[in-house]
Amino acid sequence: MQLTQQEISDYRDQLAEYDYAIKSLDVIEDVEGDLEDAATSLALASGQTPDRIDWLDGLAKLCRVAICEQSLRADLQDNYIEKAIDYLFEKKICPPLLVTPIVIYVVKNGINQFCQPLIENFELKTLN
Repeated sequence: MQLTQQEISDYRDQLAEYDYAIKSLDVIEDVEGDLEDAATSLALASGQTPDRIDWLDGLAKLCRVAICEQSLRADLQDNYIEKAIDYLFEKKICPPLLVTPIVIYVVKNGINQFCQPLIENFELKTLN
């Protein structure tokens, strides 16, 4: 998954007030926009040990309930990530340096698709 220089620049504008997010974007930029390479480097720097090819997807799924909150989804659909970044950081759901790549990963893969299992589960519960 690649980010363009323009996407990185747009995210820098949105996240200018968040030092940990800017550090993450610096790493993403250093690896020429390769989100998974950057996330692996950030994970290692945070004391995590990525042990599978799809570990970023697994880490994002651990944050799914928080990311898929109704109040965040509309912004994420519009590629506006500041509110979600701030929320995940404040809730301490994952290491601060990994919050930014996780949210970008989810946005790039499609927030609706990512949240679909939770939406379906909620719909099933409300039917019972």
